Amino acid sequence: MLVRTIAEITDTDADIRTENWRSKRIVLAREGVGFSVHETTLYAGTESEFCYQNHIEAVFIVSGEGEIEDLATGEVHQLGPGSLYLLNDHDRHRVRPRTDIRTVCVFNPPVTGREVHDENGVYPLLTEATA
Repeated sequence: MLVRTIAEITDTDADIRTENWRSKRIVLAREGVGFSVHETTLYAGTESEFCYQNHIEAVFIVSGEGEIEDLATGEVHQLGPGSLYLLNDHDRHRVRPRTDIRTVCVFNPPVTGREVHDENGVYPLLTEATA
């Protein structure tokens, strides 16, 4: 059994910060469970474009409001507490938070915690052996 708190993650190497978002990686590939779990905060007034070509991601909105745009179709969906979006087709998307948005994200396959988005918003596929 693993029990871990956000306080234990804060300000460690599992706490990743950019100017647009902050992600606290709670469960990573090293745990060997087939997925990773992150608490991610997207900052108000920013715009971030992502496309996870190597991962499926589910994102549950805990607090905050904004929108997500499907860049293939141009569809825009409103996000708020209790919303979930699933990037099940490696969807290229743009997120625009109106307020800080706090989320819980699940990735499959799991991330190692060392991935960095490339110029297209893509994470490379890393394993514990390559991390």
